Amino acid sequence: MWGSQWSSRQPQSGRPDPFAQRPQNQGPTGPQGTGPRFDPTDPAHRRSRYALVCGGWGMIFALLGWTAIGLLLGALALYWGISALRMSPEDRAEARAAAAAALAASSQTPRPTPPPPGPDAQRSFLTAAWTGVVTSAVALAIVGATYGFQLAYRDYYTCKADALTQPAAHACTKLLPSPVRDLPAFRQ
Repeated sequence: MWGSQWSSRQPQSGRPDPFAQRPQNQGPTGPQGTGPRFDPTDPAHRRSRYALVCGGWGMIFALLGWTAIGLLLGALALYWGISALRMSPEDRAEARAAAAAALAASSQTPRPTPPPPGPDAQRSFLTAAWTGVVTSAVALAIVGATYGFQLAYRDYYTCKADALTQPAAHACTKLLPSPVRDLPAFRQ
């Protein structure tokens, strides 16, 4: 029978799970935070996560050549990342209390107040916000370089758009400087 192939060290029901034990609060030497690393009621946490996601996707779209979407996502990520970093702790605590009050008012059953975020929450919030700002800056730099290149070599792009045949489109590369002609994007 296939069940006999399992290890005798596998956790079984009724026994404490030795593989998934979490450390308890251990005082000054161990983990102390009881709250979550991500607090959805904190607007700075939400904005930092938005910046992280939008910055990454903006960079991917900019690299794939979808510059309009890369520009939009890069600008949003930059805005959300900077606004998350600029938010004061007092504003964050006030917004958190307002969100908890709105949650309690929306449901008729009283809910316990969520625990305050642990010490890892500040670090994860700052990491997400700064990563979002950096990736959005990279996405905006890629989009800016793409638009700058298209502006500087407008004659090439106009010639290529107006060409009626493949040989005519290939002949447009003479409008580019010689170092740029050897790039894989312009070889046909």
